[in-house]
Amino acid sequence: METTLRGVGVSHGVAIGEVRHMGTAVLEPPAKQIPAEEAEREQGRARQAVEAVAADLIARGNLAGGEAQHVLEAQAMMAQDPELIADVDRRIAVGSTAERGVYDAFAAYRALLANAGEYLAGRVADLDDVRNRIVARLLGVPMPGVPDSDEPYVLIARDLAPADTALLDPTLVLGFVTEEGGPTSHSAILARALGVPAVVALPGAGEIAEGTVVAVDGSTGEIFVEPSQEKRSEMESASAARKAALTAVTGPGATSDGHKVPLLANVGGPGDVPAALEAGAEGVGLFRTEFLFLDDSKQAPSEEKQIAAYRAVLEAFPEGRVVVRVLDAGADKPLEFLTPADEPNPALGVRGLRSLLDHPDVLRTQLTALARAAEGLPVYLEVMAPMVADRADAKAFADACREAGLQAKFGAMVEIPSAALRARSILQEVEFLSLGTNDLAQYTFAADRQVGAVSRLQDPWQPALLDLVSLSAEAARAEGKSCGVCGEAASDPLLACVLTGLGVTSLSMGAASIPYVRATLAKHTLAQCERAASAARAADSADEARRAAQAVLSGE
Repeated sequence: METTLRGVGVSHGVAIGEVRHMGTAVLEPPAKQIPAEEAEREQGRARQAVEAVAADLIARGNLAGGEAQHVLEAQAMMAQDPELIADVDRRIAVGSTAERGVYDAFAAYRALLANAGEYLAGRVADLDDVRNRIVARLLGVPMPGVPDSDEPYVLIARDLAPADTALLDPTLVLGFVTEEGGPTSHSAILARALGVPAVVALPGAGEIAEGTVVAVDGSTGEIFVEPSQEKRSEMESASAARKAALTAVTGPGATSDGHKVPLLANVGGPGDVPAALEAGAEGVGLFRTEFLFLDDSKQAPSEEKQIAAYRAVLEAFPEGRVVVRVLDAGADKPLEFLTPADEPNPALGVRGLRSLLDHPDVLRTQLTALARAAEGLPVYLEVMAPMVADRADAKAFADACREAGLQAKFGAMVEIPSAALRARSILQEVEFLSLGTNDLAQYTFAADRQVGAVSRLQDPWQPALLDLVSLSAEAARAEGKSCGVCGEAASDPLLACVLTGLGVTSLSMGAASIPYVRATLAKHTLAQCERAASAARAADSADEARRAAQAVLSGE
């Protein structure tokens, strides 16, 4: 009998197939004591396992490329964390086996992360995956991971670690469903990059029996268990129509009556550029430069290394627009040379621009590298600061840009409610705004962007969040300046129309989403988008806002 479940759709498309479950996590190793003379040998085993797992993660990253590579390299650094390794050594020295020492040390660190605020708590799944891989190697059992199958299937898991998501084979994994996670989790971002339909935050997904046929709609978040033939045909027809619409619309982003909405790509480095170009991105709306810094948490990359990475991206978009976000460190991206180690809540502490203003040499080197990278290129370079709270922050950043001799537009990210509320004041110091809707939702609703239990508050359709977007866009329009969106909200085609109706002037997203957004915008006039935006803001919940906008745009 057909039943319907609803999670959070995070990657467009339809998948219909039999369920396969993710391999189970490693069992807890026994807590037995070892003689003192075996401690050194056990410490050596632990270190070898750690290095092997780190090397495997890096190798997986090299195979995957793009943003996945940066995520997996960050996981490898997590495995090799000196404090964690020192804790493992201490536990083995007092009698633990290598596997038990690793398990307990990671458990202690896990507890710290889980209680350390929104961003770091969101990395618990990544940490668990690293622990499981190390313990599995020490126990000599198979690594947890995707199941072996010769036939295509829909993967169901409690959560998916980046190491698993990055190397999913789209010819076998038709789509995936997780019980946990949120729309901005690593797995969701990588799913969009792979073009695999995905639904997250679906409680009870693990109870769907192995081999059960399900139909997954990655756009709506709906899961149909044992779908009828009629439902399958309906979804397949809708999917085919959607794909046909994608190929029918090409060129720059615009509404049906010619209102231009540039569609830009979010990238983490040169590896993400080919997909952006293939999708027809008109430029880069968010260049996440922090991935370059995560290669070595102890020191910043040299100016020459930065120049090479920046220039590779800038050269790919001659006469296009490239918006670079300067280093956004802190919270879930701690760097030993930059961020405090003893903050009680890093997500609310010295993060983003605050870190850079405390270390002006790091900011100056990055801005100088950007200036040199752009020399002689016809690209339109724009540079923006993360986590701007007020006009003082904006002025400090603009002053630093000018002092570095940067010939570019200077902008501010709107990720904190105060920045949206005082956007017009901030625009006295900078030339554009860019809305990071992921963090803006997190800070508006006090809802961790990685925790499935609060995913309804991370929904970018929340009317309160739309109000803040509207305030920012209105401020930019009043000042004759631009206001884009570079958060994951821009990847939702229906929401892209609403954002356009709110006055947003450009949309930036993962490359895989660009064709969907382009095709949907092309079907509606600016006036329709504005009416849909008004209807969404008048609603009292995210679901009501989505339905209200859909009704307007479908002519109901």
